Order: sequence, then structure tokens, then C-alpha cells
Amino acid sequence: MASGHRSQIKKERNENNREMRPHAIHKFARVSDTKARIVLEQIKGKDVGSALSILMYSPRFASDLILKVLKSAIANAENNQGREAADLVVKEVFADQGPTMRRVRPRARGRADRISKRTSHITIVLDERVKAK
Repeated sequence: MASGHRSQIKKERNENNREMRPHAIHKFARVSDTKARIVLEQIKGKDVGSALSILMYSPRFASDLILKVLKSAIANAENNQGREAADLVVKEVFADQGPTMRRVRPRARGRADRISKRTSHITIVLDERVKAK
């Protein structure tokens, strides 16, 4: 049995399970998770420079949101962990489904249709490039 107060035990457990790789999360992004995944699959496994250029010239709406998340992850790596941006690779990307905002649209003959405005949680995890010997 662990000793100490419950909050201290949880704090120690969270520190041990903390993600040490640089990452950034955009929660409640106003784009559906399926549309975000299409763009995220294009940059998965690429180095940071090519991922930035892919996102800058992508015509999709989700690419602007993902570009902000990627820039934030790069800044986190440089400022918080002292890593060089040139050595970083997009290791993991995922878009989880967020809460759906439900709206009502009036239709003919007094009826109503439901409109689902979907949100997503976009996560990008970076890692250093494996250097060949």
C-alpha cells in the first residue's frame, strides 16, 4: 500500500506516466475528426519542415488548424526541452472525436431537422530523428 495523501499518490503517478516527447493538443477544434484525419495522415512520419510545407499549401480547412498545432508542438520542443527544430519528426498524430453541438433547423410543414456540428481533439506528438551511424 502506498503511503501519503491521495493527492500526493496521484501526483507521483501522473509524473511517472507523463509524456516526455514534445506534443501539442487542440481541444474542441471545430472540424470533424474524419476530416482532420485526412490531413493528419499526410504529415505522419514526415520531418517537421516538409510537414509545415504540406500544411501551408493544403486546400483543406483542417490544415490551418493542424498547422497551428504543429507550430505549437515545435515551439514546445524548442523552448521547454531545448531540442532543435531541424531534428524533429512527426511521430504520432491523432484526431479524437469531441462533443457534438446539436442545432435545430426548421423545415416545411412545422417539422424540424437536427444539425450536428462536430468537434475534435487534435494531437501531434514529435520525436527526434533517428540518426544513422
